[in-house]
Amino acid sequence: MIDLKGKTAFITGGASGMGFGIAKACAREGMNVIIADFRQSALDEALPWFKSHNFPAHGICLDVTDREAYLKAADEAEATFGKVHVLVNNAGIGSGEPRILTGEFEWKQIDMAIDVNFKGILNGILIFLPRILKHGEGGYVVSTASMSGIFPVKGFPMYDSLRMGTITLMEELAMELDGTNVGAAAFCPGPFTTNLGQSSGEFIEKYTGKKPAMPKFEPPKDKDGNPIKFEPPKDENGNPIDFTKLSRDPDEAGERVVRGIKRGDKFIFTHVDFKPAWELRMNAILRAFPDEPPTPGFATVFKGNLYNPIYEQQEQVPGFTFVKKD
Repeated sequence: MIDLKGKTAFITGGASGMGFGIAKACAREGMNVIIADFRQSALDEALPWFKSHNFPAHGICLDVTDREAYLKAADEAEATFGKVHVLVNNAGIGSGEPRILTGEFEWKQIDMAIDVNFKGILNGILIFLPRILKHGEGGYVVSTASMSGIFPVKGFPMYDSLRMGTITLMEELAMELDGTNVGAAAFCPGPFTTNLGQSSGEFIEKYTGKKPAMPKFEPPKDKDGNPIKFEPPKDENGNPIDFTKLSRDPDEAGERVVRGIKRGDKFIFTHVDFKPAWELRMNAILRAFPDEPPTPGFATVFKGNLYNPIYEQQEQVPGFTFVKKD
């Protein structure tokens, strides 16, 4: 799918952060944009940007875990702009993580994380994909995962595993759609400046009926029990690293997603910095295979388990220079 002009995009979590960046990038391509978000206040803040640029956009207040509301939102999107061609499942939350070793967790927050970060994506796919296939004009489905789904980070078992599940889901979807004019990609961003903490807190309060507890911070201590003074990390020249310069502009995320759609990518990554982490993990997995000869006939009988053409369809992604626009 190359020419996006005149097509329609439906973007969940589209009123702030990376979702808003994706929505703006789609609008700049000449698309009609539906931004869906569970916070009406965020929609009210986002929509004037499209109006000021004369971009066609429409906001829908939507909780992606509510299937009946999602069906109505799909009908409203089509009633507003006609056929939807691009679905971006971007809505997600950071949730209270279970502390496995200490047994500290809340079942309700675990269910909430699954409902939003995985079932919410399934809801979008199962509601919109049949409509996209039916109109026959082509399209794309992008689901936001995370680099944490590529390389898990200690202390985030729910978030990381659900993001890994999202990546696998999009690979499965790409296999199902192979040979059609509809594509699928997993969007795996690194650090971007967003308001995920605020929006997650608001959703957790809505879902559980209480404000999320602030995480307990225990300063690290040395072997004698004395607090260790924090020393900011330094670069190769010995200069302190400014963390704010490591977190990227959400508009860049939008530009990269649109480029990935136009290229037909299966995976949309943002930070080459994570490549060594992926290599570390994959090398560990390769070493886990027993050092023994293959079973005769296995590759013939289980060919589908050993080869799929979608992975060869992913071409090398060139470098990207982000230029901030209005």
